[in-house]
Amino acid sequence: MPSEYDLKIKEIITRTYNTKSVRLEAPAGVSYRAGQFMCVTLKSEPACKRYLSLSSSPTERGYIEFTKKITQSDFSCALDKIKPGDTPKVQYPFGKFTLEDNPAEKIAFISGGIGITPIRSIAKFVVDNRLGTDMALIYSNRSIKEVVFKEDFDAMQKVYPKLKVAHVLCEAAPDFKCTVGLINAQIIRNEIPDYEARKFFLCGPPPMVEAMKKMLIDELGIAQDKVITENFVGY
Repeated sequence: MPSEYDLKIKEIITRTYNTKSVRLEAPAGVSYRAGQFMCVTLKSEPACKRYLSLSSSPTERGYIEFTKKITQSDFSCALDKIKPGDTPKVQYPFGKFTLEDNPAEKIAFISGGIGITPIRSIAKFVVDNRLGTDMALIYSNRSIKEVVFKEDFDAMQKVYPKLKVAHVLCEAAPDFKCTVGLINAQIIRNEIPDYEARKFFLCGPPPMVEAMKKMLIDELGIAQDKVITENFVGY
């Protein structure tokens, strides 16, 4: 069952020009599963609340982390003002966007933008524990400057050969390997040739997730029970 805590901010990390990670002191004895999410309430005026995926992995000790794109929303404006030492109210864990709830030897992630957060958590958990799960990720962004956790995924691929990451951007970037365009069935066939053998985890803006789910089922013949989504509202 989720529990509620006032947790002290340990560190705030700038991930991209418009994305921040917030690391909070982890309460002793409280566990979560990679891919789950939390409810964060900022003690602003008025108080602002959002449900946000944990971007940290349970293998990363001493803190829990969420990562948020800074927009013009009231929550983002309040988040942009917080500092280390502040104590937002946090309730967690929630959700079944996890390997434990959806076991498979081969999985594929399709993500857009800040939807990468729970996928980063799951991938880090698999890599740190050397679980042997075969993982393929197709990650879509408008431009290279919006790619979150690029360094983390680069590092994971170097030590875990069963992780493959393919980037899809709306605009090409110098010296950056990517496909230019929008994710479609042919890109999935090209980047994940054994897609029929995989369970798919989708996370991103809700319209994208719905479009990807429909494409996987209708165009690629993936069974509905092999397409895992999270009703993620942290945008």
